[in-house]
Amino acid sequence: MSEQNNNLDEAQITVTLTLENDEEIDCAVLTTYSVNGRDYIALLPLDEDGESADGDVFLYRYEEVDGEPTLDNIEDDEEYEIAADAFDEWMDEQEFEEL
Repeated sequence: MSEQNNNLDEAQITVTLTLENDEEIDCAVLTTYSVNGRDYIALLPLDEDGESADGDVFLYRYEEVDGEPTLDNIEDDEEYEIAADAFDEWMDEQEFEEL
């Protein structure tokens, strides 16, 4: 993970994902969260200017192995729905707190 300053008063944590076709995408880490004993991470893809590319969010299983972050695809549809619902709840809380 790397830290990137997009705003003078706010540091943004980013990661670079390497896709199956070897394309690399920089993503902002939105949050990590736990559901049913598993940890997940929500990533927002960024364009070359460090801005949100299209508003899509990537969700992955997250764990730290020997102090290093590891991301795994969520293969099960039911597990993905559970992770997505929890992320949606987190987003709702963030919008509520901004009000």
